Amino acid sequence: MARLFIAVWPPEEVVADLMAMRRKDQRGVRFLPPENWHVTLRFLGEANVDEVADALDRTHLEACAARLGPGVDVLGERSLVLPVAGVDALAAAVADTTAAIGEPPRKRFMGHLTLAKIRPRSPMPDLVGALVQASFDVDEVALVASTLRPEGARYETVGTWPTAAAPARDGDQSSSDVMR
Repeated sequence: MARLFIAVWPPEEVVADLMAMRRKDQRGVRFLPPENWHVTLRFLGEANVDEVADALDRTHLEACAARLGPGVDVLGERSLVLPVAGVDALAAAVADTTAAIGEPPRKRFMGHLTLAKIRPRSPMPDLVGALVQASFDVDEVALVASTLRPEGARYETVGTWPTAAAPARDGDQSSSDVMR
């Protein structure tokens, strides 16, 4: 058994643009390393890797375009996030096929990419409200093992599954515009 989740990793060019945001060190705010940035489609908790892999093998994973923004927000008073739209149907397909595995799926999916964790009673970072517009085609989903450590979680991609044909879009496959 491993602590698992199913996620979408943003492409390198989107990560590079997000890294350009001002991430000023601040007491009570712990920014996550860019290599940990992801969009969780479904958190499973303790689950069997083979059981999850078998379920994903049987799942039709429809291609979609993930849209980040329009700005940095706070989720649950403790997480600094970028909202992510466009992946709801993909998350629903993953939740449906893995519903009997691990922890029960959340009733409502809220797509987001977590940038930082905020300690209780800490002032909000200046980054809240910063405008961000980024998008990318989702061409695969990943099964990720998470190991919790005092310095932060360590993630390892256990396997990936391709989505169906990528959606037709004008221009590049990914784009972003971080406004500072």
